[in-house]
Amino acid sequence: MPTLPEGGIRVDNVWKRFRADRAHPNLHDQVVGLTRRIRESGPKWRWVLRDVNLHVEPGQTVALIGLNGSGKSTLLKIISQVTHQNAGSVESRGRIGALLEVRSGIHPDLSGRQNVYLYGAILGLTRKEIAARFDAIVDFAEIGDAIDRPVKFYSSGMQVRLGFSIAAFLEPSILLVDEVLAVGDAGFQQKCLNRINEVVQSGTTLLFVSHDLAAVHATCDRALWLANSVVRADGPTRDVLALYRSAVEGDAALSVVRDGDGATVVKAIVEGPDGGQVVSGGDVHVTLVLRMPEAGWGPLYLGVSEGTAMPVFVLRQVVHYGANEVRIHCTMRHLPLFRGRYSLWINMRGRNSEGKKRRYLPWQPITNFEVFGPLPTEAPGGVMVLSPVHVDASWEID
Repeated sequence: MPTLPEGGIRVDNVWKRFRADRAHPNLHDQVVGLTRRIRESGPKWRWVLRDVNLHVEPGQTVALIGLNGSGKSTLLKIISQVTHQNAGSVESRGRIGALLEVRSGIHPDLSGRQNVYLYGAILGLTRKEIAARFDAIVDFAEIGDAIDRPVKFYSSGMQVRLGFSIAAFLEPSILLVDEVLAVGDAGFQQKCLNRINEVVQSGTTLLFVSHDLAAVHATCDRALWLANSVVRADGPTRDVLALYRSAVEGDAALSVVRDGDGATVVKAIVEGPDGGQVVSGGDVHVTLVLRMPEAGWGPLYLGVSEGTAMPVFVLRQVVHYGANEVRIHCTMRHLPLFRGRYSLWINMRGRNSEGKKRRYLPWQPITNFEVFGPLPTEAPGGVMVLSPVHVDASWEID
């Protein structure tokens, strides 16, 4: 096997399992648990990673995506040697800067200053090398005079800022970043992403775990999708994200139980021009396939919201349909939304061919989608979220 270059990572056929039956808090429960394990011929185990392979070249930027519990954080901990695999081999070369948890690498009883020097010493830097970077670390973390206070008195946000600053400014060969950036505010998250891009441009290898698919797309050239402990897809970020969204988010949204008068959402797709990403300020194409129980007509409403909040804007179109599947295309022009995750909502009511009122679909989210583009603090003129919002749209009904 060839020698691994500086900044490279090699993960071959890695398996990792954990005990599924947790320790019991008191003597009675311990005895009951022990009796159960004896009766069931030993403890229960859960495989978190199964035959995972990942080869990363120096300077590559790789995102690990997947639902909670899919093994992303465990894989990072194995690579950083916080925990060890049950089978397979893992090799990396060079200094590793890891931000895996809110207090990752941070000792609560030490001051911020002492933690900087301790972390640097663990990475193999001299005191002089750490001192040369110290002011930049403190300025980036935005903690001021608190640098000389014990970290246990810091807020979670301050601890994240300090931990990320140390990991990102001590020039690691490999930078591992988990979802902990979600603890910070939007401004600091963007600041961290900018710093990550600077570090990557200097040749540092990046492994990035995040549920923010817009940040993944903007930061990483390659993505690895983990699902049910195995690798489902590995390739260019755009391709893997498309598979992930359609297979996970779309299916989950369409599985919601509906309490309308018999109409069913068969398919809901939100995409940019030519099937590409949805971009702030750009055009958006929505494709709906509805299965109607009877012929009739009535208004169809489409809304877009952030999560489960009230829709930012609502579009309305009168639809005539038969007792079969109806395909609806809606093109929204100049989407006035910032970067982030949004939900597409639907509401459909009307009258059947006999004139009876029907409530075919109640207000509900039917799919999620990501908008790529600027955050509010960096938005160019004309890309804004206002209430109410007017969006030009055209419709086609098949």
